[in-house]
Amino acid sequence: KVQQATVDDFNKTSDVKAKLTAVPGEGYQNKVRTSMGSENAPDVFFNWGGGSVQEYVDKGLLLDLTPYLNKDSEFKNAFLPSVLDAGKVGDKYYGVPMRGTQPVMLFYNKKLFDDAKVKPPTNWNDLLKAVDTFKKKHITPFALAGRDAWTELMWLEYLLDRNGGPEVFAKIQNGAWQSKVDSSGWGDPAVLKTAQQVKELVDAGAFGTKFSSVSYNEGAASTLLAQGKAAMHLMGSWEYANQLANAPDFAKTGLGYAPFPTVPNGKGNAADIVGNPNNFWSVSAKTKNKDAVIEFIKMAGEESYAKSLIANGDVPTTTNAKSLLSKHSNPAYANFQYGLVESAPAFTTSWDQALPQKVVTPMLTEIQKLFNGQSSPQQFVDKLKALK
Repeated sequence: KVQQATVDDFNKTSDVKAKLTAVPGEGYQNKVRTSMGSENAPDVFFNWGGGSVQEYVDKGLLLDLTPYLNKDSEFKNAFLPSVLDAGKVGDKYYGVPMRGTQPVMLFYNKKLFDDAKVKPPTNWNDLLKAVDTFKKKHITPFALAGRDAWTELMWLEYLLDRNGGPEVFAKIQNGAWQSKVDSSGWGDPAVLKTAQQVKELVDAGAFGTKFSSVSYNEGAASTLLAQGKAAMHLMGSWEYANQLANAPDFAKTGLGYAPFPTVPNGKGNAADIVGNPNNFWSVSAKTKNKDAVIEFIKMAGEESYAKSLIANGDVPTTTNAKSLLSKHSNPAYANFQYGLVESAPAFTTSWDQALPQKVVTPMLTEIQKLFNGQSSPQQFVDKLKALK
């Protein structure tokens, strides 16, 4: 509804009229792929930035927005740099942030932590100690919906960043999008260390013994956290909205949140985050309404647009959003989330959005094998290095 209201406002003053076409989420990417290859390509379309539009950039189907951003400093400076950069392919901008940010963070049950006299872990050793503490109390340390591999993916995303920095995944991503896939990036020592840490957590009972049968879509992992059967849950920022819908009292008073811990001898910055930096507007290179389109996407940087997002429960990534978050339904949570993004030197896009589907599908399979003990850390690395 925020985007529709923006279209309506734009049409009040523009000679060129905009029309918003809604597409069901399940078939969206295929619909866009078909449209972009036809004469009926949309002038503007919604996407996840970076790797999600790489194929269109490679085919010359997207308008390079770099000159427009560089020419208009007010336009460029309207967005947090780490999020705007997530719309880049190579060194050029192909997207403008147009929705709320969705970083992954560590959620926890405040009562369980108070009862155990434990603080949210800030480093790897603290995390392992917390696992041991809650196990002794017969509480699952981390809820994990292991039936859905993308929930396990979040662990690898953060651990790889903490171990090797964002450059390691950047190399993996760049190699994946080459016409002949270069999978050598998976051979970085940080990947093996990350897989070994995952095995360490599984072996320590960090996720309990039945996580592989837990489904995220059924809300089971979130329920474990809310009911005090699990102490923590690594999940995207939408976890708060889910808890608010299903366990409102817990969401308002019992749900804690913290950054992901550091790891020993890690090269990554402790302030780096992973998840979905934002959704983006990208522009077709075929558009016959270039000037009107640029004026339309500039609206995503305006204060009125940020206010509309906040009223909708989102946390915008405009530089002025911080001063507006008092109007959010939960200002404390919104400010925490915004602070993570604002101070992040790097915000790595979820791998399943940043990589091509031909890599994503086998990667998720290997992640589940690793978590389920069906492959060793070295076998995990070898399989990913063999991706073509």
